[in-house]
Amino acid sequence: MLRQCREFGEEYWLECDQKALFPESFYRTMAEAGWLGIALPEAYGGAALGITEAALIMQAVAESGAGMTGASAIHINIFGLNPVAVFGTDEQKQRMIPPMIEGQDKACFAVTEPNAGHNTANISTRATRQADGGYSLSGEKIWISTAQVANKIMILARTTPIEAVKRKLDGLSLFYTDLDRDKVEVRLIHKTGRHGVDSNMLFIDGLEVPEQDRIGEEGQGFKYLLHGLNPERILLAAEAVGIGRAAVQRAARYAGEREVFGRPIGQNQAVAHPLAQSWAQLEAAHLMTFEAARLYDAGESCGLQANAAKYLASEAAFTACERAVLTLGGMGYAQEYHVERLLRESLIPRIAPISNQMILNFISEKALDLPKSY
Repeated sequence: MLRQCREFGEEYWLECDQKALFPESFYRTMAEAGWLGIALPEAYGGAALGITEAALIMQAVAESGAGMTGASAIHINIFGLNPVAVFGTDEQKQRMIPPMIEGQDKACFAVTEPNAGHNTANISTRATRQADGGYSLSGEKIWISTAQVANKIMILARTTPIEAVKRKLDGLSLFYTDLDRDKVEVRLIHKTGRHGVDSNMLFIDGLEVPEQDRIGEEGQGFKYLLHGLNPERILLAAEAVGIGRAAVQRAARYAGEREVFGRPIGQNQAVAHPLAQSWAQLEAAHLMTFEAARLYDAGESCGLQANAAKYLASEAAFTACERAVLTLGGMGYAQEYHVERLLRESLIPRIAPISNQMILNFISEKALDLPKSY
């Protein structure tokens, strides 16, 4: 376990969940330790390490008992500025990256829209050119994490109408700019789990963005997002493995201590075998995750491995958390034993950033050469 994670026990994470508190102390501690810049360039304050190292950090955070609350609190710092690091100008890198690494800036990542879903080409948020060369953004976004606490926003918007482009995914531009709350209404979404890290609807009305806050070329924003899809899946898979391991560890400990009919319940194969199976499934997902990370860091194709890792890890994590709750029985339903919190949070990797059904669509097409279904 990371030394920094040892400072934040289960009661800390339970309080964040119960009171819907952003884990500010944890966030600051991870920033001061330098972990937020692990995969960002050394020239701008990062460690210039790979997705392998970043995945190890995120897995360790989730496995510590922090679950998706801890992982999501720092996820965008670890990963979110990848488009700036790869496609930004030197001026943008110097201006944008160090404050994120140091924890001075908190950002939210705004792509998904209520009427578009996975069909990113259909987003309707518009960025209209202004006389000074900047842009005015208007539209709606949904399921935007950390917008309640963020001062920055990375946002995808359409700069050229879809009717005027050759390919539907052309004409989208990416911006990283100030989150002006006079122009952006942030409306909290009340949800099942991960209450310590907020999710929101954004209503954007005339958000002014200077030209120097556009990342890369106008109209090429989706291409820049694509570059980061595989590392995002790898990190989420690592987080899912971590949360599944945390659940199995707690369930196994309980099963070894809880006695019924004069013997530990873990002596019963009906209790032991499901946990053993989950352990094996999580270890297999772990291997796929770090094979994908190895390929990515080596500059090799890793789309199939990254998507398979996200699928395997998210399904294994959910199953492990469900089995942990059932192992504890009634106590598994009590918040003080923490596994019900892990179960609620384990739903997230199955849904975000893309559903497992879409993952299987991708694998069907790319690995099995079956016709595209969407």
